[in-house]
Amino acid sequence: MNLKNFYLLALMIFLSACATKNVEKEDSDLNYMQNIEQLATEASLNTNLSTLQPGDQLVILVSGRDLDVVKPFNQNYSSGEVIQNSVANSNVVTSAQTTIAGPTYIVDSNGIIDFPILGKLNTTGKTIEEFTSELRGKLTRYLISPVVAMRLANYKITVLGEVNKPGQYVIADGQTTLLNALGLAGDLTLYGKRNDILVVRNQDGVISKQRIDLTDSSFLSSPYYFLKQGDVIYVSANKNRELAAKQNPNTGLYISVASVAIGVIGIIVSVLKK
Repeated sequence: MNLKNFYLLALMIFLSACATKNVEKEDSDLNYMQNIEQLATEASLNTNLSTLQPGDQLVILVSGRDLDVVKPFNQNYSSGEVIQNSVANSNVVTSAQTTIAGPTYIVDSNGIIDFPILGKLNTTGKTIEEFTSELRGKLTRYLISPVVAMRLANYKITVLGEVNKPGQYVIADGQTTLLNALGLAGDLTLYGKRNDILVVRNQDGVISKQRIDLTDSSFLSSPYYFLKQGDVIYVSANKNRELAAKQNPNTGLYISVASVAIGVIGIIVSVLKK
C-alpha cells in the first residue's frame, strides 16, 4: 500500500468514527427524563387534578339499594344507553364504546348544573372527585348509602406538530397526563424537539402557555403535566426537519449515482495503471 492510499484509508476511518459518534449523541438526546431517578418520588406526590369548567358535559349516574327511590335522580335515562366517545386524528376517526353511561348535564357559563330534586349545583373550582363527594353528601338526605358515578363525556385534548398521529382525542376517564397524550398521538417523530413541547391552556377564559422539556424529569412536577380540558399540545420541528424540507428530494439519488461513478472511475484508473 502506497502512502497516498494509506492517507485515503485513514481519512475514511476517521470520518466513519465521527459519524458514529454523532449518531450516538443524537440518540442520547432523544432519551426522555434523563435524570428521572432524582425526582421520581417528588413527582409521584403530585396530585394536580383538573377542575370542572363551563361547557363540560358531566355524565352522572345515581344508584342505591332501592331502584325506585333513585329513579327520580336519573331522569330521562335508559340503562341501555351508552355514551360514544371518539378518537380522531388527521387520517381516521374511530368510535368505541366506553363504560360511561347515565344522564348528561352541561355546566353553564356560571359553573352551574341543574340536577333533579336538588336543583342548581355549583361546580366552580371543584374537581370531579370533590363534586362527586359533595353530591353524594346532598343525596344522603333522600337516599340510604347512595352511590354516585361521575365522568366527563367531552374531555378533549389536542396534539399537533411533530407526532405520528396528530389530532383531537377524547379521554373517557376525564383525566390524563402529557405523556399519556403524546402516547395517544403515537409519540414524537424523530424530527420533534424533545426539549420544547408547548402546552396551551384556556382556563376560565384566560390563556396560558408553558414550554416543557421532556429530557428533564422536573416537568413531572409541573402544573402542566396533568392536562386539563381543552389543552393543546404542540411539538415543534427540529433543525433536521427544516433541512429535510429544504433538501431536494432527488439528493439521495444524485449521491448514489456519484458514488457509483467514482467507483467505476477508480476501477478504470486501477486497470490502466496495470
